[in-house]
Amino acid sequence: MADVDGLGEAASAAASSSAPAPGLSSPLGWKERLRAGLAGTGASLWFVVGLGLLYALRVPLRLCENLAAVTVFLNSLTPKFYVALTGTSSLISGLIFIFEWWYFHKHGTSFIEQVSVNHLRPLMGGTESSISEPSSSSNDRESETSRQNVSECKVWRNPLNLFRGAEYRSCATAYVLLAEEEATTIVDAERLFKQALKAGETIYKRSQQCQHQSPQHEAQLRRDTNVLVYIKRRLAMCARKLGRIREAVKIMRDLMKEFPPLTMLNIHENLLESLLELQAYADVQAVLAKYDDISLPKSAAICYTAALLKTRTVSDKFSPETASRRGLSTAEINAVEAIHRAVEFNPHVPKYLLEMKSLILPPEHILKRGDSEAIAYAFFHLQHWKRIEGALNLLQCTWEGTFRMIPYPLEKGHLFYPYPSCTETADRELLPTFHHVSVYPKKELPFFIHFTAGLCSSTAVIALLTHQFPEIMGIFAKAIQHTPLNGKKNGIQKKSIILKNSF
Repeated sequence: MADVDGLGEAASAAASSSAPAPGLSSPLGWKERLRAGLAGTGASLWFVVGLGLLYALRVPLRLCENLAAVTVFLNSLTPKFYVALTGTSSLISGLIFIFEWWYFHKHGTSFIEQVSVNHLRPLMGGTESSISEPSSSSNDRESETSRQNVSECKVWRNPLNLFRGAEYRSCATAYVLLAEEEATTIVDAERLFKQALKAGETIYKRSQQCQHQSPQHEAQLRRDTNVLVYIKRRLAMCARKLGRIREAVKIMRDLMKEFPPLTMLNIHENLLESLLELQAYADVQAVLAKYDDISLPKSAAICYTAALLKTRTVSDKFSPETASRRGLSTAEINAVEAIHRAVEFNPHVPKYLLEMKSLILPPEHILKRGDSEAIAYAFFHLQHWKRIEGALNLLQCTWEGTFRMIPYPLEKGHLFYPYPSCTETADRELLPTFHHVSVYPKKELPFFIHFTAGLCSSTAVIALLTHQFPEIMGIFAKAIQHTPLNGKKNGIQKKSIILKNSF
C-alpha cells in the first residue's frame, strides 16, 4: 500500500507541475475572439435575423396558405387517429421509461443525460471554452475535492480477511501461498505458516545485517519486514480461529511493540476483535485510547467498538418509553453520540448489525466507509453486539437520527470529512455481482425518469379518454388546435406589416 500511495503522490505532483499557474490564460486566437464576439451579441441579433428571413421567404413558402391547409387537415382527423397517436406515444415513452429505470439502477446515471452531455453538447458547441474568465479558485476547489475523494476511496487490505492470496515470491512467501491457497483447514494453514515463519525470520535477520550497504538492501529489509509481520499476524489469526485467543492477543501485542510504525497494517483491529471475544473491555478501552486519535486513520472497527463500549454501560436498562418520558441521562447521551459518530463514518453498518440486510463472506480487500467495510465489520463483530444485552436495541432506536445532523447536500461532514461519492463504484468492483450494494446517500431519480414516467402516464390517460369519449375529446383537440394556429397567423400578419413599414 505504501508503494501505491507513493505512486499516487507522484502522479498528483506531476499533474500539478504540468498545470498552468492560477490566474494565467493562454492568448486567444482570432477564431476564439470571433466566437466570443458572436456569443456576446445575445438573442437580439438572432431575433432580427429570424424576422428578416421570415419576411423574405413569406411568398415562396406560402406560410398563410400552408397554415390554412394544416388547419383543414387537422379538422378532418377522426378520434381513432388521436387514440392511435396517444396510444403509440404512451407505448414509446413507457419503453423509454423502463430502459431509463434499468440503466439508472445498473450504472447509477441517466442514459439520456449521459448521451446529451458526452455526445450532443460537443456537437452543439457546448464544450468548455477557453475564452471564459480565469476561474482558478473554482478549479482548485474541484481538483482538491477530486483528490480528497481519491484518497477517501483508497482500497485497503481487510485486516480480518479470510485465508487466501499472497503477493510475494520467496521461500517464506511460498509457504504463505500454500497456506492461503492449498490448506483446507485452519490447522493445516497454521502448520504452513509456522514453516513460513522459520524461513521468514532467517531472511529478516540476514537483511538486517546488510541494510546499510545500499538503498537496495534497505528496500529489501522493508520488504522482508512486511513479510515477517504478515506471517506473524496470520499465525495470530489462526490461533484466534482455533480458540487460543490469549495466545493470539500476545502475538498481536508483541507485533505492535516490535513494529510500532506499521500501524497501516491495522493489527490493532485484529487485537480489538480478540479482546472483545475475551470480554476484556478495559483492555479494549486502552487500545481505543491509543488508536482512536484524531490524527490517525479511522475505521468502522474503531468507531463502532467505541460506540459499543459506551452502549454497554446503559443498554441493559435503556427503554425508549422511559427515555422519552424522563429524558436521556448523561451516559445515554454519550452512548447515542458515539453511535451517531460511528454511523456518520460508515452508514452501511447498522443494517447488517440489525440483520436488515443479509451478510455475505467479506472480501479480501475493503473500502473505508464503504459497503465492503461494513460487511467485513458486521461479519466478525455481530456476535459481540449480540452478547451485550440491549446494545442492538439502543442502536435500532438511535442510528437513523444521525442523518438529521449531517448537512444535506453532503457539502461538509459533521464529525468527519464529507462522505465520498466514489464508494459505490469501488464497492461494486470489490463485492460479488449477486450482492445488492448499499448506496449512501440515496441517489435522487434523474429528471428524464420523471419526465418519461409523466409522459407515459399522461398520454395513456389521453388515449383512454379519447377512446371512451371520442366526441368530447375531438372538440377539445380542435379547440386547442385553433388557438395556436390563429395566434400564429395573426402574429405572421403583424410581423409582415411591421417589416413593410420598417423597410
